[in-house]
Amino acid sequence: VQLQASGGGLVQTGGSLRLSCAASERYAMAWFRQAPGTERVFVAAITWRGGNRYHSSSVRGRFTISRDNANTVYLQMNNLKPEDTAVYYCAADLAPSDYSSTHSYAYWGQGTLVTVSS
Repeated sequence: VQLQASGGGLVQTGGSLRLSCAASERYAMAWFRQAPGTERVFVAAITWRGGNRYHSSSVRGRFTISRDNANTVYLQMNNLKPEDTAVYYCAADLAPSDYSSTHSYAYWGQGTLVTVSS
């Protein structure tokens, strides 16, 4: 499975960005992020059919994960804060045992940088 993430950039506090991740096949998918010097952490995930979505408590109400009928997953990020600054990675797996764990995903994209200025 090949994953291609895009959509990162520089935005001011309170602004919005939409990340995209195009997959070569249809899998359950997720977004994780990693700030400098920290571990990669869960942001959001969506099931194979898109019927169930999960968001971390730190982004719930501001970020929304979705997917289209093809193999692209989106992360709409609103009301961005400086603490959202990180490299965002998309991940995919056929059947994640724990949607919030990095260990559940076999495939990873290259990452896209999101920088939120104060």
